[in-house]
Amino acid sequence: MAQPLRLLQRLKSPTGQNLLSLYGVTAANYLFPLLTLPYLARVLGPSGFGALAIVQSLGQYLSLVVEYGFGLSATREVARSREDRARLAQILAEVLGARLLLALAVVVLAYALGLFVPALRANLALLWAGVLWAVALGMSPVWYFQGQERLRKVAILEVVAKALGVAGIFAFVRSPDEAHRVLLLQGLAALLSSGVAWGWAWREVGFILPTPSSALRGLRSGFSLFFFRAAVSLYTSANAFILGLFVPAQQVGYYAGAERLTKALLALVEPLNRVFMPRFSYLLSHFPQDAERLFRRNTLLMGFLGTLGMVAVWAFSPLAVTLLLGPGYEGAVPLMRVLALLLLPIALSNLWGIQWMLAHRLDRPFNFIILLAGVLNLVLALLLVPRFGALGMAWELVVIDR
Repeated sequence: MAQPLRLLQRLKSPTGQNLLSLYGVTAANYLFPLLTLPYLARVLGPSGFGALAIVQSLGQYLSLVVEYGFGLSATREVARSREDRARLAQILAEVLGARLLLALAVVVLAYALGLFVPALRANLALLWAGVLWAVALGMSPVWYFQGQERLRKVAILEVVAKALGVAGIFAFVRSPDEAHRVLLLQGLAALLSSGVAWGWAWREVGFILPTPSSALRGLRSGFSLFFFRAAVSLYTSANAFILGLFVPAQQVGYYAGAERLTKALLALVEPLNRVFMPRFSYLLSHFPQDAERLFRRNTLLMGFLGTLGMVAVWAFSPLAVTLLLGPGYEGAVPLMRVLALLLLPIALSNLWGIQWMLAHRLDRPFNFIILLAGVLNLVLALLLVPRFGALGMAWELVVIDR
């Protein structure tokens, strides 16, 4: 009886409530794509689904530019300044100003890519819908509430917005020619969610108009962790885009389907990263021994979840492809089985990197490790993809993450 009571007490704590909130959002992030994936895979076909995946891959990279690592750096600063309303208002102004500058840079970059990349030039409506989606995702102020360890309300907001986007996809996407509506609808939903959340944050601490100097301060403060996020994206978000430069959209469709089904299981560990990084930062400043105990427990948990996910993906990949992607996607099965090998190393590297190294402010060695992996990924992709196609991309990811 004592053990369930202790568990209940932990779930009622701020950390427990944040973890439950994030698992609610993660469940939505897992469920909603599973609802739309079979529909889009069939409506768009492998080629149309591949074209969508190429722009989504680019959009994820562009959203990281706008986000600029503030999901880590600003979260850490809010966690350390949560009692200082004036400082919190200044942090909000710095981040907003920096992100507006970055959004402008993203628009210019997307315009240039649309001129010179054939896969994008042939789908300009899809490209600009992807830009809207990327900017809307990158503008989210969820980091503020994460640093405050008060995520419940903003988590509900994100789930409602995502549900609206999913409903719009089923209502308005009916053919391969309407693939751009997927990102347009998701972008509008994310824009609504971000706008409401910014309003909540300003109501708590007040609004300060961003200035060029405050925007530059924000860019300087977030640069080291932006560097990390950009390097990570070289072997996560950018893969479908890189693949689309060398192989037909159909192969990209196989790869994108396999990657989404496989990495959906990372939903089991992502909330732990987002909740425990600010918790580690706080404990290291006040109770170092508690931080070490929490780290040891999380190592065991991450190892178990990563191994469980790896075995499940390997065993059930044929069934998952048949049920969720449908006829014509059989080429995704071998890709999915290779990508399953990623789950354990990703789970452990997230723990040791995001939760522990960043909480200790070991930004430089962490960035070096991530940059090295990103550069190796890019080099191996350029060597293997032209010869081995999507399977070459899958295997080089496994090599890099191990």
